[in-house]
Amino acid sequence: MSNTNANFEMTGILLGQEVRKRRTAQEKIAIIQQTMEPGMNVSHVARLHGIQPSLLFKWKKQYQEGSLTAVAAGEDVVPASELTAALKQVRELQRLLGKKTMEVEILKEAVEYGQSRKWIAHAPLLPKDGE
Repeated sequence: MSNTNANFEMTGILLGQEVRKRRTAQEKIAIIQQTMEPGMNVSHVARLHGIQPSLLFKWKKQYQEGSLTAVAAGEDVVPASELTAALKQVRELQRLLGKKTMEVEILKEAVEYGQSRKWIAHAPLLPKDGE
């Protein structure tokens, strides 16, 4: 048992047992911006900050999609597919609202025309002009 502990301690010493550091959105953005400086590349910047290049590429992709800034602003991050679906639904609802508004205007004009011709005696459900 003591031999196993000795091996574990040696492994810990050799591997350095680092604690992962969580970086804020501002730190990630600053690191990403370093990769855009002349003479810098992702691998070099990753080595400077002790992170994997694949992680830096992931951050860069998130930054380009706007995900990192959304997190920095305290907003929820939604996938692009959900955003597209929501925008499509908004357009459809706006179209329906426009259609219904036109229908209401046409019906109002029809009622006014009917009242002017004395075809409609009264319209109790319609608001008066001042209301």
